[in-house]
Amino acid sequence: MSDTNSFDAVKVFSATKAREREELGETVTRWLADQKGKREVVDKVVSQSSDNEFHCLSIILFLRTLDS
Repeated sequence: MSDTNSFDAVKVFSATKAREREELGETVTRWLADQKGKREVVDKVVSQSSDNEFHCLSIILFLRTLDS
């Protein structure tokens, strides 16, 4: 692929419970460590949404599969 920002995979992490939101960064870090040498992150989006009762944190990773 010639475009440095092109991607061929998307991974979404999301959490609505307080404890899950607190641990989301570690969850993403572990997953990225497992993907090392297989995929690289070319872009990311972090979003938060909420209503009167629920709060949702989402981390969306855009990935490119590395040649083996």
